[in-house]
Amino acid sequence: MREIYLDNSATTAVRPEVAAVMQEVLCENYGNPSSLHRRGLLAERVKNEARRVLAEACGVKEKEIFFTSGGTEANNLAIKGAARRFKRRGRHLITTKIEHPSVLYTFRALEDEGFKVTYFDVDENGLVDAKAVAEAVTAETLLVSVMHVNNEVGSIMPVAEIGSLIKQKNPQTLFHVDAVQSFGKLPVQPQKWQADLMTISAHKIHGPKGSGALYRKEGLPLTPLLHGGDQEQGIRPGTENMAGIAGFAVAARLMLSQQAENYRYMGKLKEIFLTGLQERLPDMRINGDGAAHILNVTIPGIKGEVLVHALEEDGIYISTGSACHSHRADPSHVLLAMGRTPQEIEASLRISFSAAITMADVEYAVAKISEAVETLRLMTRRK
Repeated sequence: MREIYLDNSATTAVRPEVAAVMQEVLCENYGNPSSLHRRGLLAERVKNEARRVLAEACGVKEKEIFFTSGGTEANNLAIKGAARRFKRRGRHLITTKIEHPSVLYTFRALEDEGFKVTYFDVDENGLVDAKAVAEAVTAETLLVSVMHVNNEVGSIMPVAEIGSLIKQKNPQTLFHVDAVQSFGKLPVQPQKWQADLMTISAHKIHGPKGSGALYRKEGLPLTPLLHGGDQEQGIRPGTENMAGIAGFAVAARLMLSQQAENYRYMGKLKEIFLTGLQERLPDMRINGDGAAHILNVTIPGIKGEVLVHALEEDGIYISTGSACHSHRADPSHVLLAMGRTPQEIEASLRISFSAAITMADVEYAVAKISEAVETLRLMTRRK
């Protein structure tokens, strides 16, 4: 059966080149990079090369890249590590209401530790007001955390403007950017954004799950989440996931080699998808309109979850929102913050593209989605 995977914001298929280098590391170059013998030294070279690739991709120094088990750990390390290390400066933190759960839940945990958090609203397109964020910064504001690209609706936050404004207001306020959904698609520039911390992940760019990285500005101390080793300068102890690290580097290099053209191509796919769906379903509503690879729409008269399962039968895979919330009954916090009603949220879908999708795939998916919607609407009317 034909398969069209349109849930690339949740995860991506690992590229063959990535799988090949991971197998080599697992089966041949299997040493522990902390070992002093030849096997250890060979493994260390792999790790150092991967760090070099990611540092170059982010425009930062190699020693500013720290490997983690993924974006969630990197977000936790950045936010908790900074808050706990600098709590004597102040206990005020700032973020938005549409951050990834690994950020929002981390801030909620810090509230239990006595920190005060300001959660900023967004507009109907999922964008935060940079000037309003800066105005909320005080002498007590320790950290501001804002994602670059939202994982559910694709809104692109004005992180460069936010970074500039908060540093003007309080140079000591730290700035963290979650760039998991933008890395490999859009340029990520922590230094130009004046970001002190930035998070990236492998499995959103056709790399392996369980591998991520944190950019930490040189000289910025963090309180580690884990203890028990000197790996990653003691910031993230524990034997490194060498296969994941090697795979991450290959995936990053491949994505970045064609980043601009892939992004333009995904934008074209999105345009074709939208045009086709709007012709067939004129009452469809777009939720936000930002990054080329993410599209979120509301289709009145259907239940998103039901449509997702119906499309599986045709080999088409989409989602209703963040994979982190897929097994929960509560509505999307992102769409709620954008002013959508629970009924609209229930009828919403997320379609996320990759450069592996063809235009013929998109046209087929549009036709099948339209057919499925009409079938579901007809069934609803008959009840």
